Amino acid sequence: MVFQNPVIRGYNPDPSVCRADGKYFLVGSSFQFFPGVPLFESADLVNWNQIGYCLTRESQMPMDGVGSSGGIYAPTIRYNEDRFYMVTTNVGHKKAGGNFYVWTDDIYGEWSEPIHVDQGGIDPSLYFEDGRAYFTSNGVDDENGKNAVLQCEIDIATGKKITGSKVLWHGTGGRYLEAPHLYKIKNFYYLMAAEGGTEYGHMVTYARSENKWGPFTSYPGNPVLTNRNLGGYELQGIGHADLIEDYNGAWWIFALGFRQIDKWMTYHHLGRETCLMPVTFNSDGWFTAGSGTASIDVETDRIPGTVKQNLQRTYTFETAPWKRDWQFLRSYSRENYVLGENILKIKSAKDTLDTAGNPAFIGLHQKEFNMELSLVVKTVDGEAGISMYMDENHHYDLALAKKDDGYRVLLKLNIGDIKHEKASVHVTGDEAVFKIYSDPINYRFILMQNGKENVLGTAQTRYLSSEVAGGFTGVLLGLYSQYGSGGFNEFTELKVVYP
Repeated sequence: MVFQNPVIRGYNPDPSVCRADGKYFLVGSSFQFFPGVPLFESADLVNWNQIGYCLTRESQMPMDGVGSSGGIYAPTIRYNEDRFYMVTTNVGHKKAGGNFYVWTDDIYGEWSEPIHVDQGGIDPSLYFEDGRAYFTSNGVDDENGKNAVLQCEIDIATGKKITGSKVLWHGTGGRYLEAPHLYKIKNFYYLMAAEGGTEYGHMVTYARSENKWGPFTSYPGNPVLTNRNLGGYELQGIGHADLIEDYNGAWWIFALGFRQIDKWMTYHHLGRETCLMPVTFNSDGWFTAGSGTASIDVETDRIPGTVKQNLQRTYTFETAPWKRDWQFLRSYSRENYVLGENILKIKSAKDTLDTAGNPAFIGLHQKEFNMELSLVVKTVDGEAGISMYMDENHHYDLALAKKDDGYRVLLKLNIGDIKHEKASVHVTGDEAVFKIYSDPINYRFILMQNGKENVLGTAQTRYLSSEVAGGFTGVLLGLYSQYGSGGFNEFTELKVVYP
């Protein structure tokens, strides 16, 4: 068959995968968005269905005071003795920050309260062997100040350290050594990591040893997977990977990557996404990943030709369940939302989209460059609309606002310190029909009037990109309400189509 990367599209970075009961399960980073750590299921490694989140309670992921692109970083999911574990880091929270894990015996149910581990760094991982549990993360070698992968043995019931943290590997010399995972495959322990930073120089590297504590010898062909030299290729930033053996004995690597908007324009705004490539072990025990680079189109005989890749192309209130596809900013204040079958009502919160707080906001990840979106907004109090949201300083908003002179449709562009109202159109009623078209380069914002499209303006996608805004997330299509005094604004007939 031929499948297409990314296999999970739109802002779903730092993939980690395990297998259990004939299925595969995958998690990714969620940062400042709630619920945290999206959880996916697959029967064939190519088609992934989101079944929920690992962190669904504020007690598991407190977000107060956490900045944009802070919060829940790079998770790892593992399955051991009939129990699932997910280990991650809460970055930026003053009291609950640091590395922790949760567990569940029912992958479709709730996860435990956090169990913290007293080892620093980020990108934690778990390895199980002979009834023992080992915890790895990135960090610093105190003897020489170099970046390193650290490991300790822990009591999996309590998170308490049984051993001190030992340096396993310093990587190959690339910057930002991160994303360590330890595996035992036949006669060797393999330690895989990412280097180069999660941008255009990103790469996957690894080493191996006959002992889980090292010493580790670097793979002579490192990096084993990178697109850093594929200038102009759409798929870039390949790195931060995890290995999985399928049920037929073949090995695969999941890695993050992103799609740049044009061959000559090095910007990406959909976020870092999840990609898949085949892995092959040589007779000497070293492994390679594809041809060493990640491709958009991957042809393989490891998956039956009867398997077809199915990418969801349409999202509505009916096809995008609230508990699966939607996320809030930092917290969920139940009193601000009425989540109906075909309608959403939002009451304004104290915070607005321009603050790094808890605005009244609920969003879907933008999945593709080319998009057609339509929505009906009814405003009875303050301002309600839809935002192409990257962070509090980078978002484009199309809204219906109740003003002293009546109702106005507003197009507001927020780029760093520049706050620009590009359009303000007086309308006669409290309801408006919006359309938004996007391609790789531009968004086009439209107000429907008398059955005709009134183009209010365009805005370039690159100003919502990570290269401009910074950070580690991607654009969300966010429905929001602000500046109100207690009334609920309504959203109906949402339809997002990726042609």
